[in-house]
Amino acid sequence: MQLTEILEKLCLLPGVSGDESAVASEILSLMEDYCEAETDPLGNIIARKKGARRSDKTILFDAHMDEVGLMVTAAAEDGSLLFTTVGGIDPRVLIGRQVLVGEDALPGIIGGKPIHLQDADERKTAVPADKLRIDIGCRNREEALSLAKPGDMVAFLPEFARFGNGAFRGKAIDDRFGCAVLIDLIRSELPVDCTFVFSVQEEATGFGAEAAAFSVRPDIAVAIEATSAADIPGVSGTDCACKLGGGAVLSLLDKGALYPQSLTRRCAAIAEEKGIPFQYKTAVAGRNDASAYQKTAGGAEVLAVSAPCRYIHSPQCVIREEDMRAVRELLFALLENF
Repeated sequence: MQLTEILEKLCLLPGVSGDESAVASEILSLMEDYCEAETDPLGNIIARKKGARRSDKTILFDAHMDEVGLMVTAAAEDGSLLFTTVGGIDPRVLIGRQVLVGEDALPGIIGGKPIHLQDADERKTAVPADKLRIDIGCRNREEALSLAKPGDMVAFLPEFARFGNGAFRGKAIDDRFGCAVLIDLIRSELPVDCTFVFSVQEEATGFGAEAAAFSVRPDIAVAIEATSAADIPGVSGTDCACKLGGGAVLSLLDKGALYPQSLTRRCAAIAEEKGIPFQYKTAVAGRNDASAYQKTAGGAEVLAVSAPCRYIHSPQCVIREEDMRAVRELLFALLENF
């Protein structure tokens, strides 16, 4: 099974933070017979894969299973659903979006006050999420609560497709991409023993990776992520952070971790030696599970290897196949070096 096929399978599943069970079940199925795996009480999958030799250090690769989404908080008198965001979502991407509500995947549409009823100030700003509603086709609160309950998770409509020349679009590429890469590695012959963590709740709390850090206590932890690429019209220079087609992205510093230069430079040197395209992230923004491993259970050396992704945390993320391959090749080369 190709890397892109694995990615498509995972992106089409719902997995808002705190409700990753469907994704976890598929991952366990795809890894069956290739490794030893267990699920901890929080929902993390911890998989151990034997390589050609042992390493002097415990090496961990991490990718999170969860995606950003919404949670139902109440039902209004008119039958619409009130909600809150789970993870960082720009409210401008919400209006008019199709969503699936709860375990029964109830269809819904996000709406708000029509533009012709908005005043001048309202038209200048994005409508905040607490002013939007999910329309599930009900006439009153009683009808709505018979179908949906407070606490139900709400996911964007599943979609994944190839478009253009070597690009893919779909929801939850952050971080089903990382999960797909780890599965692809697990299904391969590895040069050295490695532990793989498919973590929960990265978008909401970061607790998944913190719990896994105590279970594994790695010496080296590598977070595999999708990271924001702002290489679009009107943005230039370092503000782009990274660019599609530029290869794997190495982070130096973000809002959660200060990456050890020794490990980051070692990774860059390996990429140069192997001819693997890579780039440095030029904006100090965001965070990932590396921060949890760096500060938890005695700490670890950490590294973030990401794929550039446009329109991250939206219903339509965009990624390029060549960048996906670069990340996969770099991770394998890292294991050879370790």
